[in-house]
Amino acid sequence: MMFSSDWRRALSRSGRQTLFAATVRFVLAPVVLLSSGFFTANFLLSGQYTWPQTSRVLVLTVTVIVLSYEFVYQELRSRSAAPEHALSAVLYSCVLPYTAGVLLLLGLARFAAG
Repeated sequence: MMFSSDWRRALSRSGRQTLFAATVRFVLAPVVLLSSGFFTANFLLSGQYTWPQTSRVLVLTVTVIVLSYEFVYQELRSRSAAPEHALSAVLYSCVLPYTAGVLLLLGLARFAAG
């Protein structure tokens, strides 16, 4: 039998986990993905394909994939969310910010050139 304080502690722990998951999904992931899209587009447009730059972009790409899969997709799947819901969360929290970062750099490049 679980005592009242144990029950509160368990609820508090699950509440912190939910808060952390929401913070990652709605704040951290979009900011990281926006800046990653900006940085990747900068690399592709710069034409400076040296090994150090290329390795940084490759590591960044792997990091973005791990963040999107583990901390957004798998987090929602672990809470018994439907696969469609988890995929839409990845779309809104990861894919759209990444695309916005790329488009932001393209817009700035066009503005600077024009």
